[in-house]
Amino acid sequence: MTVSDLPTDRRVSGARVARLLGSWQQGGPAYAALADALRAAILSGTLPLSTRLPGERELADALGVSRTTATAAYGLLRDEGYVVSRRGSGTVTTLPSGPGARRPMPVLGGDDSLTDLSIAAPSAPSALHGAYLAALDALPRHLAGSGYAPLGLPVLREAVARWYCERGTPTSPDQILVTTGAQQAIHLLVAAHAGPGDRVVVEQPTYPHAVDVVRAAGARPVPVPSGADGLDVDLLESTVRQVAPRLVYLIPDHRNPTGTSLDPDQRAAVRAVARRHRTTVVGDEVLTELTIDGDAPASFPGDGTASHVVVAIGSASKSFWGGLRVGWVRAHPDLVARLASVRAHVDIGTPPLEQLVVAELLACAADVLASRRAVLRERRDLLVGLLREHLPTWDVPVPSGGLSLWVDLGAPVSSALAASALRHGVRLVPGPAFGVDGGLEDHVRVPFAEAPDVLRRGVEGLAAAWGDLGSVTWEPVAPIRAVV
Repeated sequence: MTVSDLPTDRRVSGARVARLLGSWQQGGPAYAALADALRAAILSGTLPLSTRLPGERELADALGVSRTTATAAYGLLRDEGYVVSRRGSGTVTTLPSGPGARRPMPVLGGDDSLTDLSIAAPSAPSALHGAYLAALDALPRHLAGSGYAPLGLPVLREAVARWYCERGTPTSPDQILVTTGAQQAIHLLVAAHAGPGDRVVVEQPTYPHAVDVVRAAGARPVPVPSGADGLDVDLLESTVRQVAPRLVYLIPDHRNPTGTSLDPDQRAAVRAVARRHRTTVVGDEVLTELTIDGDAPASFPGDGTASHVVVAIGSASKSFWGGLRVGWVRAHPDLVARLASVRAHVDIGTPPLEQLVVAELLACAADVLASRRAVLRERRDLLVGLLREHLPTWDVPVPSGGLSLWVDLGAPVSSALAASALRHGVRLVPGPAFGVDGGLEDHVRVPFAEAPDVLRRGVEGLAAAWGDLGSVTWEPVAPIRAVV
């Protein structure tokens, strides 16, 4: 990675660096002390990544040291991977893993001593046990066959089709493919549409594992920013027109991690974009049923007439329980058959018992989900109150649904906060994990699906970790502009 690859839209003056570092002098060589201070500022986010530092002479004059000291400090940081330099481009902050490198999602579990706020998923509902018992009673009717059902058990395909019909999208069972979780659904859709060098448009921020799937296929994820006001559909269409993607992946409802949703007009506009450009648009509806305030969002496929280009993904993992590992795709029957063919390279069916369990849960979904939403509303409000009490400088929006808060820290220190939080017993996913190429260092996702005592411990740990970072401020500077 070279400076020419970096989005150096920030620069900082020598005087500003001097103010940020404060009393940096300590025993030992001056160049080492200066390097230590600059390294700490980079790691804390006080000097954000991809920021162009002052030249050696300017830095030396501002700090009252020799140019040799500044040169040696930059040289040490360059050797360690905290800055990169190139003649004519200056010295730019980075990390040894790369500039604004996207942090991977942590491996689930593994340390019971930690308060885990890295997982946005609820525990099982009380109805799950009964659903398993009913599924066991129904299982003998399916034991005479081979147990393989590449498209899914008919009883579940029919139940999912009814779910779409009840939401206003006419659907037949032959439009449903049952998958081993929504993650497999994403994998199959990407594998069926995109290969090495192809482009796949995604929102930013978005579900991290979707980006991982795109990259695993050798395709290139192209981000479209989606902020507090949700997706800019005009920008989406402009991007589709410019890059000609093979696929577009969106989360229309209570987006992970921001919690925003497409309104009915935006949904219609996205479907129109898909038709005009003949581009397959996937709507990941795994969080659709977790609407906490107001009415549930409209069905992403709409009236179903655009099934040849508008595809929907669903799952039992968020609505009911992640351990079920049952998801589905709603698409044109031709695409369903194609996906089943692609699936043969991975597996040849989802376990029948879990499919029967999900069919039972869908039959009593109204009661199960009403209880689920009530619990999530209480925990969301509890977490919002705790964060606003213990971390009053954070901007904590209140989403109308979903499983997490997308908190604005007010400073680009998300990765530093996550690292500090571990020392206080809290596992957290930093903002860059939800981006295509890093960035998002000023935000962090905080799930609210955990029990109240877990949320309280988590916020106490976050408050302590935030205190360790100190008072962090950043004054934006004008972007560097090319001289022509």
